[in-house]
Amino acid sequence: MTNYDKILNYAKANNGYVTTESIKELNVNSTFFSNLVKNKKLEKMGVGIYKLPEYPIDNFFILSKSSKNMCYSHATSLYLHNMTDRIPLIYDITVPYNYSGKLLKNKNVVLRYVKNDIFELGMIDIKTINDLTVKCYDLERTLCDIIKDKDRMDKEIYSKALKEYARNKDKKILKLIEYAKKLGIENEVIELMEVLI
Repeated sequence: MTNYDKILNYAKANNGYVTTESIKELNVNSTFFSNLVKNKKLEKMGVGIYKLPEYPIDNFFILSKSSKNMCYSHATSLYLHNMTDRIPLIYDITVPYNYSGKLLKNKNVVLRYVKNDIFELGMIDIKTINDLTVKCYDLERTLCDIIKDKDRMDKEIYSKALKEYARNKDKKILKLIEYAKKLGIENEVIELMEVLI
């Protein structure tokens, strides 16, 4: 098997995407990527991110590769959890306070800063519509975030998400309250849940 085949097979096995970082274990030189792009076998989607031409563009995945220290949150997280059908044009991303990466310059991103000790609270892996894995907050953390930042949320998305959560059979109220305590909004969350449930 040639180095070209190794890269293309790896991409096929990963829903059409391959990163230079993800195939370090294959010991393939980046020159092979350049040649595959030149021959239109791969499309360069960003620094070190490539995809097979026949696969769809997945902005969630591409953006997620901009930084290790990022997590989809707020309305973007609601979309990934199928709690809203409004496709994000601007992506809500939470980062630690000391973040200083590429996302600062991205006009399509709203950055939310949190203390390091709560950055990973409720962080999970979730699949995009193209079956690619990205970091996102779980439903309970997302709900806490939108309640905490309700003044900056779209009112329609906000109220629909609360109602959807109240109807959700898989809701975890104890986890929601535990997160709310850590985020300093326990009373607000309890009051809202009492009204909704």
